[in-house]
Amino acid sequence: MRILIVKLSSLGDIIHTLPVLGAIKDAYPNAQIDWVTEEVGQELLQDHPMINRLIVYRRNRWPRLLKGGNLAQFIKEFLFFKKMLFQQEYDLVIDFQGLLKSGFITWIAKAREKIGFQNGKEGSSLFLDKRYEADYDEHAVVRYLKLLSFAGIPVDFEHITFPIAPRPNNLSFATPYIVINPMARWPSKMWPRNKWLKLANVLTNMDYTLVFTGTQKDWAWINDICKHFPRAINLAGKTKLRELIPIYQKAFLTISVDTGTMHLAAAVGSPVIALFGPTAPWRTGPFGPNHTVIYKGLPCQPCFKRQCPERRCLNEIKIAEIIEAVKKYRK
Repeated sequence: MRILIVKLSSLGDIIHTLPVLGAIKDAYPNAQIDWVTEEVGQELLQDHPMINRLIVYRRNRWPRLLKGGNLAQFIKEFLFFKKMLFQQEYDLVIDFQGLLKSGFITWIAKAREKIGFQNGKEGSSLFLDKRYEADYDEHAVVRYLKLLSFAGIPVDFEHITFPIAPRPNNLSFATPYIVINPMARWPSKMWPRNKWLKLANVLTNMDYTLVFTGTQKDWAWINDICKHFPRAINLAGKTKLRELIPIYQKAFLTISVDTGTMHLAAAVGSPVIALFGPTAPWRTGPFGPNHTVIYKGLPCQPCFKRQCPERRCLNEIKIAEIIEAVKKYRK
């Protein structure tokens, strides 16, 4: 079997798609699996033992080339992408994304059969040979595995695993430590900084070391919290994505807003306390039994808005609720 997975973004969505790799290999141990992703998935999927070829669709770089007037370089890189895509004729292409951009890639790929979501967005289903009617109120992990099952590949829904290859690091922290992911791309997903500060104070008094994670651009925001606590560690921008895996695995637990690294923590076995606001935790919450979701269930939730002037859904989450959840994990 020669199978092409089309799943471009975001980080959380890519993590939710990882269980299909194990299911394919269980059914076809010698299957060739190629994956098309954007830059956001490249670091996580690069050199993955179950992926034969990783093909990168440079959605972030190419617009910058065009805006900068570098048309020749854009054409060169796009033609290379197309060449990579055309090097193999596939038995099956599966569009797990369900958007116009993924539909376009599915359309130009050479394959005997192209499968995806009947109710995908932006007309993506027009590029398919077979269409699965998805229930978007199911968790994304289950939805993607059901699409794989629809494609005729057996799936063991009782034993779902996330094959992720960690990268070692030289970091060590005083234990027990809690990882905190306070940052998200959507402003509407953010919990107020003053509440993170107060939560950090309570957790420090409970004798936990606090390890904050984020990107380089998050460093100053997080440092405004960490500077108040000598034992708090600001790793924002200091680790590669896969270097975070052993940090999550050794943590007492992870406290996070709805962000990609929350899904990474859950996938590699860290218990997660997740703060949810505008999104739906039953669709994209931390997957698995050992997690706690704090969700107020207001009439406006979930709204899926990136901006919200009030953010009641998150502002009404109390520090005491999180501390109560933390205590449930203490042995």
